[in-house]
Amino acid sequence: MEIKIGTPQILKILNILSWIIFIGLCVEAGMYLFNGIYTMTINSYNARFLNLLDLYNYSPSFYIQELCFISIVAILKSIMFYLIVKMLHEKKLNIEQPFTPETGRFISYLSYLAFGIGLFSFWAFKFNNWLASNGVKLPTLESLNLEGHSIWIFMAIVMFVIGQIFKRGIEIQSEIDLTI
Repeated sequence: MEIKIGTPQILKILNILSWIIFIGLCVEAGMYLFNGIYTMTINSYNARFLNLLDLYNYSPSFYIQELCFISIVAILKSIMFYLIVKMLHEKKLNIEQPFTPETGRFISYLSYLAFGIGLFSFWAFKFNNWLASNGVKLPTLESLNLEGHSIWIFMAIVMFVIGQIFKRGIEIQSEIDLTI
């Protein structure tokens, strides 16, 4: 007995997984934003929630800067999965004719978002190294979800190259459509 899983079934599974990841990333981004606002306005001891109480005690402005890095990266990840969910939900991904302008824009947007995530993660990495050299005790980048800046930048470059290939494919597809 052989089980055949086709592309439509895989796309349905990916749609469900994308929704789950999107909701989780939205909750995470909202948590960071709420935590930062709550810490700065109501209870400064709440900075311990992200193990950043030492940073807050060292300098509230550096705490805000660190929280901005964390929040921006979380928001960019949420936007990335929003685009994926939107593309899968609206069924704009046409397997029979994949070289469409919507798909090209989708890949370009993903590459820009991946580059932004990598850039802000890199800035956070440099900022945390500078803080650590000044004697501030900080949690690891993994626990703050800021790790992997080089991987995100690499992914952005790969997605950009794929986007350029799709751009050329769209040009060829439009030429073929015009000749028919």
